[in-house]
Amino acid sequence: MRVLSVNLAHPFTTPHTSAEGGLTGIDKRPADGPVTVTAPASGGRSGLAGDLIGDPAFHGGPDKAVYAYAREDLDRWENELGRPLANGIFGENLTTGGIAVSDVRIGERWRIGGTLLLEATSPRIPCRTFAAWLEERHWVKRFTQAGAPGVYLRVLEPGTVRAGDLVEVVERPGHEVSVEFVFRAVTGATGLRPRVIAAGEALGAEELALARRWAAAAS
Repeated sequence: MRVLSVNLAHPFTTPHTSAEGGLTGIDKRPADGPVTVTAPASGGRSGLAGDLIGDPAFHGGPDKAVYAYAREDLDRWENELGRPLANGIFGENLTTGGIAVSDVRIGERWRIGGTLLLEATSPRIPCRTFAAWLEERHWVKRFTQAGAPGVYLRVLEPGTVRAGDLVEVVERPGHEVSVEFVFRAVTGATGLRPRVIAAGEALGAEELALARRWAAAAS
């Protein structure tokens, strides 16, 4: 399991975002050399030095400091869409290889490159900026149905990351709540919702609040 590329934003403006000024950082491209990763001190900021979050209301911050997506899932989308998809095109900071990202459990911890320690918190929920960027019809619906959302991670220990770094899973919780599990619950699988609370405080703040409401409603 390894990092295939570390991707940073090439900002541009678009009318398809609620961000002030229409700025988006969804166009991410592989960086040369190591990138420093730290925990953002406030919401709406990326954990990667040199990266940009255009819409701080929905992206970035301590619980969404880093976004990872699997090259294997990009390859499946390449086949379905009939077009090449470069690393970073989904707006991911880390394009990974050899990791079933949708199966990652909330609270799972990754040691990368010997120093950096990340913890999985939540899935990515597709938005209109993402759809407009890819220019694919019914993209939000199609992405949702595929159930391969990628994972947001918080930074527990800062460090550096570069292409080729190994990813070591140093902790994998015993609960059932995977990234895909939360994604399905958030996007309409109501039967799963009362069980999301099993992931506890490893969840991102928004998902934890939802999980607590779902658990209370089911009790």
